Amino acid sequence: MASMTRIELLVFFLLTGTSSASPLPPYTSLPFDPPSPPLLPVLEGALSVRDKTRRIPLLLTAAVLGFSSSSVLSSPRSPRYRHGSPFSGQAANDRRFQISDDMFWKDDRPFRIIGGDVHYFRVLPQYWRDRLLRAKALGLNTIQTYVPWNLHEPEPNKWVFEGIVDIEAYLKLAQELGFLVMLRAGPYICAEWDLGGFPAWLLAIEPPLKLRSSDTTFLHYVERWWAILLPKIAPLLYQNGGPIIMVQVENEFGSYGDDKAYLHHLVTLARKHLGHDIILYTTDGGSRETLDKGTIPGEGVFSAVDFSTGEDPWPIFELQKEYNAPGQSPPLSAEFYTGWLTHWGEQIAETDANRTAAALEKILSRNGSAVLYMAHGGTNFGFYSGANTGQNESDYKADLTSYDYDAPIKESGDVDNLKYKALRRVIQEYSGVALSLPPPDNGKKGYGLVTVHKIASFFEVLDDMNNPMTAVESEQPLAMESVGQMFGFLLYVSELPIMGTSSILKIQKVHDRAQVFVSCMSDKNGGSPTHVGVIERWSNGELEIPKVSCSSNISLFILVENMGRVNYGKYIFDRKGILSDVTVDGAVLLGWKMYPISLDICSKLFNVNPIKQVSISRTAEKISAEPGFYEGRFDIYSIEQVKDTFISFRGWNKGIAFVNNFNIGRFWPSFGPQCTLYVPAPILRQGENVVVILELHAPNSGLTINLVKKPDFTCGSKQYQK
Repeated sequence: MASMTRIELLVFFLLTGTSSASPLPPYTSLPFDPPSPPLLPVLEGALSVRDKTRRIPLLLTAAVLGFSSSSVLSSPRSPRYRHGSPFSGQAANDRRFQISDDMFWKDDRPFRIIGGDVHYFRVLPQYWRDRLLRAKALGLNTIQTYVPWNLHEPEPNKWVFEGIVDIEAYLKLAQELGFLVMLRAGPYICAEWDLGGFPAWLLAIEPPLKLRSSDTTFLHYVERWWAILLPKIAPLLYQNGGPIIMVQVENEFGSYGDDKAYLHHLVTLARKHLGHDIILYTTDGGSRETLDKGTIPGEGVFSAVDFSTGEDPWPIFELQKEYNAPGQSPPLSAEFYTGWLTHWGEQIAETDANRTAAALEKILSRNGSAVLYMAHGGTNFGFYSGANTGQNESDYKADLTSYDYDAPIKESGDVDNLKYKALRRVIQEYSGVALSLPPPDNGKKGYGLVTVHKIASFFEVLDDMNNPMTAVESEQPLAMESVGQMFGFLLYVSELPIMGTSSILKIQKVHDRAQVFVSCMSDKNGGSPTHVGVIERWSNGELEIPKVSCSSNISLFILVENMGRVNYGKYIFDRKGILSDVTVDGAVLLGWKMYPISLDICSKLFNVNPIKQVSISRTAEKISAEPGFYEGRFDIYSIEQVKDTFISFRGWNKGIAFVNNFNIGRFWPSFGPQCTLYVPAPILRQGENVVVILELHAPNSGLTINLVKKPDFTCGSKQYQK
């Protein structure tokens, strides 16, 4: 290749395209085994992403999602490759991926990256192959994925690399299907993922850490994490026979800070574990300010860019050259946006298919490289969706459960849409290789209306949801992380004196949403506490506590929901719970007990006493505005009828849903826009299926949910959809 002229190289590049992999194996339907009991409980309620206004602990392991590791979350088997590539027949020492002449080179041949983000942790393992085959048929030759630290180390020194977080199995599967991989190892990933991928327990450390910095204590935990992660992926580097061609250091740091010592330290760590042959890269917005702060000069780290879809890419690629060594700047948009994220209360984000395809063509037509963000978005199961802020930390916007992103491969894997076809047409034209036909959309099943019954009010089963040994007492309310509750809910309990009149309750700083209740302390058997109202982070209003006729003091209950930690921007250190004094008529309220709420109760509710259920369901005909658990059951009569579905919560308020003890995420149709939650087929089973719902306010008047074939993003009050 060294003897080729530049004109010959260009002709070679145009004629050969980007792929030397063997043809894609024929698509086969994806088999899966329906989950079988016993189902493991959800862990400590733990099933709990970047408002670049130019631009989310669900421990997704068997225990937290409620399945044995051999069923719904088992990862597909992949062959182990020790020497070279099974596709090219090369020995590992003959494989190289390099940059020179402002081009990527794969085994001494010009190579153009046409890639896409598909995140393994947002897709059930049974569907990894399905989604990757659809990405292959789109024309992609490279898969990019983040690595979420918080899933792999949910507790200090507790390492998880199985099921939906079996990253090695995912990377090997990508290689089996002919993909190269760009790995975004963090430690910060953003990704519209809780806390930008950082473990929430970092927020409990005192004195507080300075995240994304050269803070020595923070770096200690980063070093420990990468000492586990990077040796696992080292055998999967391209030069070692694996698929990984590049490893990203940090993520869009130029939009956050300018701590060069921190970035240089990450490079040193990466090279310690991965060697000097792998290409390290950064990704930053395509402006001089962000590139000045986010790039790592003098380290041989490749600087990639991202920018809004529709911007002229070539002036930005020219700017990119200034931040790479001469000849070391192939034009690469590491995040070519195929759609956009959506927060609760907004209209669903959608982008025009033809304009998106035209923007991609502007890059590919001049031999640029691009990675589609997202090729397939997936789902934020459990409590792991993130959040953004505006000008201050009270301007809080939580992300949807769905991470569809208006990507060409939809949340459920569908590809029969205009955007997939338009992008595929452009990629086909400029890749120079014949593309396989995309697999047909997976079958969907609308199982219809399911009647639900109220199992219990929240306060009726409160004793079952908290362990008295885990309750914490303090004069002042403490953050969730400080009492060991990383996700979900924390109940704060205090005492008010007998009131002759109404009073004003104020919480200066609550993260994120507080429901307030009162009851008489002497009323041990008088039913559930009375709902007073809601205080929200973004409105920060005060509440009037009505006069309560009690013969003794009054119990005050404040149930605080963590709706997802901020994942982008300067307010990323986002502790949850009550973070300030609570005042009543201006006086600080002291003496608190904090009860971590464990949604382990949901697995117990699956086997509720049927006699008790009938009794409770009759009383539930009068809908009350208090948190409660509801259950519905439906049958699937044959394995052929086990298909993807969506649960419509239209008419419900806000809560969390579990299907066969799997936390499918948050719903909030009263705020919108998401009305439905995606239920992948591997969660379902032939026979009886059970849905348990924690509704925080009131269900729909008909006490029904509807299992439908299509997603719905048209819910919510229009006054919030701006």
